[in-house]
Amino acid sequence: MGKDLSFFVSPLAESLRDEGREEGREEGREEGEAKGRARDILRLLELRGVAVSDADRDRVASCTDLDLLARWFDRTITVATAAEIFAEPTETEAAQGTPTP
Repeated sequence: MGKDLSFFVSPLAESLRDEGREEGREEGREEGEAKGRARDILRLLELRGVAVSDADRDRVASCTDLDLLARWFDRTITVATAAEIFAEPTETEAAQGTPTP
């Protein structure tokens, strides 16, 4: 049986390990939220009968920018084509500081 060497673990090492775990959790939460928003955008387009190309579907699904996904979701409510989701920001959107794709 091995000896207990836990006394070699410094408070600094424990702190760094805990910090790394928390950063990993936060990244996981953000990734999950982005996937959920992308799924909602694609589902809403489907429900509205808006055709979505494979390229557009991939663009939405691979986006990790939560602000951009929020803008795309808002647009999804009124667009006639999927391409309109990716248009340049309107003056109102630009004033609000939402990112450009």
